[in-house]
Amino acid sequence: MDILYLLIPLSAALVLLILAVFAWAVSRGQFEDLEREGERILYNDGVSVDDDQGLAQGKPEQSQPFISQAQESISQK
Repeated sequence: MDILYLLIPLSAALVLLILAVFAWAVSRGQFEDLEREGERILYNDGVSVDDDQGLAQGKPEQSQPFISQAQESISQK
């Protein structure tokens, strides 16, 4: 019975925290125009790159199968 004195205030604090986060998200516009985000993937806007990434320079590296890499390492020994 004594545990209820701890659990009831903790659950009330958790509910208040959840409501505060929800109110913050609503005030920041997180739930406005949900359809646009769902349709955004359907349109090709070209290549999008994050700020910290650059476009690839030169030709991409060709991956080799693991077996050929293992054979090369054995032949070098």
